[in-house]
Amino acid sequence: MEHYDYIVIGAGVIGTSVAHHLAALGAKSVLVVEQGTIGAGTTSQSSGILRTHYSVRQNVELARASWWAFNNFADYLGDEEASCGLVKCGYLISSPEGDKLEPLRAALNAQRDMGIEVQLLDAAQARERLPIAQLDDAALIGFEPEAGFADAYLVASSFARSARRRGVKIVEGARVTGIAREGRRITGIDTTAGKFSCGMLISTQNIWTPEMAAWAGVTLPVKPERHTVLALECDAPYTFDMPVFKDLGSPGMMYYRSYGGRQMLASEGVTGETLAAPETEQGEISLDYVVEVGAQVAERFPAYETAGLASSWTGVYDVTPDWNPVLGGVEGVEGLTVGFGFSGHGFKLSPGVGKLLAQHALGLPTDVMLEPYALSRFDSGRLLVGQYGLGAVS
Repeated sequence: MEHYDYIVIGAGVIGTSVAHHLAALGAKSVLVVEQGTIGAGTTSQSSGILRTHYSVRQNVELARASWWAFNNFADYLGDEEASCGLVKCGYLISSPEGDKLEPLRAALNAQRDMGIEVQLLDAAQARERLPIAQLDDAALIGFEPEAGFADAYLVASSFARSARRRGVKIVEGARVTGIAREGRRITGIDTTAGKFSCGMLISTQNIWTPEMAAWAGVTLPVKPERHTVLALECDAPYTFDMPVFKDLGSPGMMYYRSYGGRQMLASEGVTGETLAAPETEQGEISLDYVVEVGAQVAERFPAYETAGLASSWTGVYDVTPDWNPVLGGVEGVEGLTVGFGFSGHGFKLSPGVGKLLAQHALGLPTDVMLEPYALSRFDSGRLLVGQYGLGAVS
């Protein structure tokens, strides 16, 4: 049986980030086991938006650390050929009068207090940046000029390449089927490629986290939830120099970004369709849903009332009860570190989360406190609930 000091389950953007950071922090014996191929699971379905705006302060800290990595990606990985596909177009967020207004004001102030550049714009200034939008109802508009979007698959594959260059072994097409234990301690894994022993197991299984819960005999509260993304096209292009836009005034708390240079990518930021079991197969998108979302798009972008549907896809979030991740150890199980329940935040936070989980697995102090993200919060009631309600903006 091959032995590794650290085994990571999952080679999505979180797992590959963990692997990179483990090796960068000095780990010499690391294995990553992936049931498919690198970045081909939920990572490949990401909309790729990057921002530091959150109403949960801890997420802002993680996003700020991650943004530095994205903004200096080649240097961060020590690989001049590495790219994350960054488009730094800015992030615009607005709210009309109503229950989202004061939470938005508080979140923008918190960002500023943390040294993040945030501008307050009036409707005319916002239209200069996003001229295809109708923003007359906005009571508050925030603009984060350093934000934008990037390519999640590129990030995962770059982290994996960096990890391999540092000696990490990545085995693709190998499904984990169980764990080995000695008392309370996990000592290894069983896979379709054989058995491996380890000193520490790091689970980044995303929507497949319930498998680990069953193997370890613990409760890991997470469910798979499908969300739909539409790419729309009309004569008023949403170009790369126009900012990502979050519309807190729409029923679905819609988000938008440029896609393909001219098209608009649009999706809702609220709860989606809960699945009975984890899967990444493309779900059916009903015409009624397209019409419902299209009405929200046209309300904010009048030219898109006659837009055509260029493409569409579905993605699956691993959602916790408070829509925020669980990071760290599991009480009663030794030798296990978990990172799951990113609820749509995973890509944005992946460099920071990968480093935190690597630090925790190595027994090092973490850059951001893990306590707020502890699994125990669901029993103690100290939930990380965002001020905008349930949904991926948090």
